[in-house]
Order: sequence, then structure tokens, then C-alpha cells
Amino acid sequence: MELTRRNALAAGSGALATLCLAGAPAAASRFDQAIAAFTGGAEPGEGLISLDLPDLVDDGNRVLVQFSAPGAEELTVFADDNPRPDIMNFKFGPLSSTRTIASRVRLARSQNVIVIARMQDGSFQKASVYVHVVLGGCGGAPAEG
Repeated sequence: MELTRRNALAAGSGALATLCLAGAPAAASRFDQAIAAFTGGAEPGEGLISLDLPDLVDDGNRVLVQFSAPGAEELTVFADDNPRPDIMNFKFGPLSSTRTIASRVRLARSQNVIVIARMQDGSFQKASVYVHVVLGGCGGAPAEG
């Protein structure tokens, strides 16, 4: 095969496409690995966590998230499309009078925000909301999705 500019561009495009496709599952597996590391592979139930998060936000730099998890010992907040999927972690002591948190998070783009709590009996509970982000918060690029 003769090396021409057209052949070089075609080979480069194919290599780039291969790298992009190979990198896509890594982000999903990093998210799944973060959840599995927290839950130990257990499947969380639903219904015991109250999650208050807007469906649409203008700016991903400061998204208000509020949640309540009565009976929780530990709670982690995950964002499935952020560069780092586990974005907050809270531990509650035996003398904690409430298991309610209000804080702000940074979201890169439109994505699911998932709260998983380890309960006092060792089980896990989760709640999730899909948040549409107009302007991404991790790097300031326009949000996708």
C-alpha cells in the first residue's frame, strides 16, 4: 500500500476512533466500581432515602442537593458522568440527632445523581434523580445531554 496523505488520514482516523471507543466503557466501569466498593457488591433497596434535587439547573458549579436518610450510618453521593463519580461522603455517629444533609455539588454535565446509604442493619438504600445541566461545572464547558 502506498503511503499517501489520504491513506495516512484514514489510518489516523481509524486509530482515533478505536481509542475513543475503548475509553468509553472505562468511565462507566469507574462509576460501577465506585458503587461496588461502597456497597461491597450488595444490591441497594429503594424508598427509605428522601432526595431533593432540581431537575434543571442553569449552572453546574453550584447545585443544591438535600437528602434525609433516617437510620443511615454512612452515605455517599455519586454522579455518574463526573470525572470522579463519588462526590460526597458522610458518616453519622450513634449520637447524631438527624441524618439530614444540605450541601452543594458540582456537576460536569446532565447526569444521574445517586445517593446510597449504608443503614444501621447493614443493608443499603438508594435514591436517584436525573439533573439537566445547562452550563457544566467541571471545567466550564457547555453541558451535553
